[in-house]
Amino acid sequence: MKICEIKAFKGRNIYSHQKVIKMVVDLEELADIATKDIRGFNDTLLKLLPGLYQHHCSLGCPGGFVTRLMEGTYLAHVIEHCALEIQHVLGYDVGFGRARQIKDSTKYTIVYAYRNEVAGLEAGRCTVQLMEALCRGQAFDLNSHLNRIKEKAMKSELGPSTKAIVEAALERGIPVMRIGNGSILQLGYGKYQKRIEATITENTSCISVDIACDKALTKEILREAGIPVPEGSVCTSLEDALDIAQQLGYPVVVKPERGNQGKGVSLNLTTPEEVAQAFNIAKQVDENVIVEKYIKGNDYRVLVVGDRVVAVAQRIPAHVVGDGIHTVAQLVDMVNKDERRGEGHEKPLTKIKIDEISLALLKKQGYALDSIPPAGKWVYLKANGNLSTGGEAIDCTNKIHPVNCEIAVRAAQIIGLDIAGIDIACPDISKPIEEGTGAVIEVNAAPGIRMHLYPSKGKPRNVAQHIVDMLFPPGSRHSIPIISVTGTNGKTTTVRMIAHILRTHGYTVGMTTTGGVFINDRCVMKGDTTGPASAKIILTDKSVEVAVLETARGGIIRSGLGYDLSDIAVLTNISEDHLGIDEVYTLEDLLHVKSLVVEAVKTNGYVVLNADDPMVVEAAKRARSNIIYFSRQEDNIIVHRHLIGGGLAVFLKGQHITIATGDGFIQCMDVSRIPATYGGKLAYNIENSLAAISVAYAMKIPIETIQKALASFYADEIHNPGRFNVFNIRDFRVVVDYAHNISGYTHVIEAIKKMGASRTVGIIGVPGDRQDSSIRRIGSIAGKGFDRVIIKEDVDLRGRRRGEVAKLLEEGVLAAGMDPRNVEIILSEVEALKTAMRRAKPGDLIVIFYEKLEPVMATIKGMLSNIEAGTNSDRDSAMLELTRLQ
Repeated sequence: MKICEIKAFKGRNIYSHQKVIKMVVDLEELADIATKDIRGFNDTLLKLLPGLYQHHCSLGCPGGFVTRLMEGTYLAHVIEHCALEIQHVLGYDVGFGRARQIKDSTKYTIVYAYRNEVAGLEAGRCTVQLMEALCRGQAFDLNSHLNRIKEKAMKSELGPSTKAIVEAALERGIPVMRIGNGSILQLGYGKYQKRIEATITENTSCISVDIACDKALTKEILREAGIPVPEGSVCTSLEDALDIAQQLGYPVVVKPERGNQGKGVSLNLTTPEEVAQAFNIAKQVDENVIVEKYIKGNDYRVLVVGDRVVAVAQRIPAHVVGDGIHTVAQLVDMVNKDERRGEGHEKPLTKIKIDEISLALLKKQGYALDSIPPAGKWVYLKANGNLSTGGEAIDCTNKIHPVNCEIAVRAAQIIGLDIAGIDIACPDISKPIEEGTGAVIEVNAAPGIRMHLYPSKGKPRNVAQHIVDMLFPPGSRHSIPIISVTGTNGKTTTVRMIAHILRTHGYTVGMTTTGGVFINDRCVMKGDTTGPASAKIILTDKSVEVAVLETARGGIIRSGLGYDLSDIAVLTNISEDHLGIDEVYTLEDLLHVKSLVVEAVKTNGYVVLNADDPMVVEAAKRARSNIIYFSRQEDNIIVHRHLIGGGLAVFLKGQHITIATGDGFIQCMDVSRIPATYGGKLAYNIENSLAAISVAYAMKIPIETIQKALASFYADEIHNPGRFNVFNIRDFRVVVDYAHNISGYTHVIEAIKKMGASRTVGIIGVPGDRQDSSIRRIGSIAGKGFDRVIIKEDVDLRGRRRGEVAKLLEEGVLAAGMDPRNVEIILSEVEALKTAMRRAKPGDLIVIFYEKLEPVMATIKGMLSNIEAGTNSDRDSAMLELTRLQ
């Protein structure tokens, strides 16, 4: 048994609309063995993972999986359930899973949900190891594996503050992207996005954070503004610290000038010896140490978001309560067993850890770790109430006095923070603080919100929602429109047409295509950029106002979608292409893949479908949003039924593209006015125009703008490079096109037959990952469609031997009845083109189906330059001869 592939899908994918792990496992000799036939397998598995008793499985009730287990199920099914159960044991609520055999092999595709990517991946690996051990009758230390997975997973886990903000954003329908592996999030897309790290927003200035981190400077600024703060000074030596403490009068506080989470803070110090010890502890955190007057009273954290207080908590320092039986150390262990306590920020409360400050504080109270406190006696282990040091919190939001709210908000605004944790020490937060009866101790940037989300006592406060509402006030925009275009053919041209219309309207458009990633005219990345990574480039760019994404089959299968939900999806057509790859064997399989784009649309969005393609019409069953059909046939029955039901449609009526709405018909434009259709000769560019107009209408673009844009969209190297570009060279023409499948070849050949040529020459090639039958069929189509054929091969052979694809194409061409004398193999794409152009006769039409556009374009431009240079040379010679004669 071995894992052949394991990967995490971070968003919607062909298996599920939630995050899943895909694992391909080769069961090898264990593929046909049922669990009931493996000695001791079932009993041992259920002892290790008793939670499996609750799994429903196909029976739909708790115990269903165990029933299947006892009847005898197969290991791929068991791996699926165990990967889920291991995550459940680790604290992740997951339930979706499936296992499918890959054709007739011993390999299985196992898919299961995850919450934490590291935990999900490791759970899969651990499960396979567990299966191997149980099948061999070997012992398996599951607990050590679980501890290892938990430790690794925690390093990648979002903190409670960040996680709460993610949940609040998603509840508002705001998409969330994690930037890197830390706590930086992007909420929303494109122009309207906001970034936040923990509770520091992108609106917070670096200077404000620096001021807040400098406790002495913060106090000075607040004091000058009339905010009550404790007296104190900064020092770097113990001698100065003792002098300051003496001048202030005991009790005092000693803490590092720059620090967080209560590290190095010692409170209520009453003797020089305590100051000396506290100074050494603080010095380990920062060279500069603050000594300030201790303000008696309770420790309150006031959370300010924007211009108001949204939560208040009284913080209780880490402590144990004596029972007259157990030692302090034993009591700490007992408290730490509380399920609410974990390491760091993983749970609502943090485990108490004994350090130098704890030992000093115990000594001050007359205790040691081995002391047994009397029943009911509170013994403090930390002087500060930070949750990160084991403290607890009591919600006091409804108790704070309005004056104290005003002070807290002013303090945050004076420092320049839009989110701030204001620490106030006073006897009672319900009474106004004044000089001598309370003070603002600190102003914290990036305040933790765990204490407000999960108080030990009192009402939990959804402060994350307040933060999201501040960033995106209700009614404001959080995402740019996203248009996702998929299909077998026409994707790139349709995307470019849509983008051209939107740019004409004045939008800054981000576009991904097989030719690269573009922000308006600027190419920011070259290459075939039709997957999730390319979409992310667009969606993270703050200049982009609308995204138009070409979403190809390969990217969908490999990584899912690069966005959450689109506003408009387009499915151009479905035809034979890439079959036999990535477990896609039939057109129905291909439709399933492409339909993910149709499904992942907002409920108030639109799905644009080709009514002339029966496979595309099938996809309508998966749409959960409004549908716009487009058709080249005025009498298309699908369109007629759709219109009767009150739907929208765009179709060709005579030569005019017509928009049918509930209010009647709008005559948009004559196809002859769209240069990319070559006067209506290019049927597939008419289809692409129909799709683009459908999208533009759904985007509420004025008809006049649509007309202007399409009338200026040409099938040339500027607007639509590599898509039926026609070049006039001397007395012959060259057409450059990217057709690489049966449908693409058919449409191009149909178009050139309308262009009028004395002889047609096809330079043909096919990617090597196509089926042999498809390659031969393309050869046959070319053999019937051209007068002469030159066969070339791609540089990327995609697993084929050199010359193998060319041979298959030749077989197809000859099978179509072409004279062998008119068939030639020149494997190099550029050499094939050069040869065809050198041999070109007047009136010839050469069509090259390219792999790499740039070398082909360079070859054509080189020929044009040589002709122009030759013309100039002939002109110069004629002028010299004329001069001589004169």
